[in-house]
Amino acid sequence: MEKQKVAEPSDTVKHMHFKNTIKQYKFEDIKIGLEEQFKAAITDEMLKTFCEITGDINPLHNDLEYAKSKGYNEKVVYGMLTSSFLSTLAGVYLPGKYSIIHSVEILFKKPVFVSDSPLTIKGKVIEINEMFKQFTIGFEIFNNKDEKVSRGKMKVGVLND
Repeated sequence: MEKQKVAEPSDTVKHMHFKNTIKQYKFEDIKIGLEEQFKAAITDEMLKTFCEITGDINPLHNDLEYAKSKGYNEKVVYGMLTSSFLSTLAGVYLPGKYSIIHSVEILFKKPVFVSDSPLTIKGKVIEINEMFKQFTIGFEIFNNKDEKVSRGKMKVGVLND
């Protein structure tokens, strides 16, 4: 498996940055039980940018006083922002360069807050479909207290190199 260099000084993914290598697993390299994981930071700036990109102005994510009135000590991070790191899981780590995501199924277990950063994103190959050159990743996302915040499955194809 070859690795391609990508600029980044840290092992924690930050906004608009990636770890220093992109995996290049080919379909024949994919085996049941193959695992990859990485850490990702969440910041207030990312919440603002996500709001600007998506237009999701729900006050639970953007208004501290509103979030507090609903029983939270902080603004709640967008679930889809947290889940956006699944693109990094497939596109950088498993399989990396040759990835194409076919589907994602997500279960949100508990809310995420900026103070939960960094998150740990873990993926493991749980099924392989030889006919379609596709495999299924079981994934879990944990906060910095090692509490599971989401889990699910992702079907990923491997492009020809």
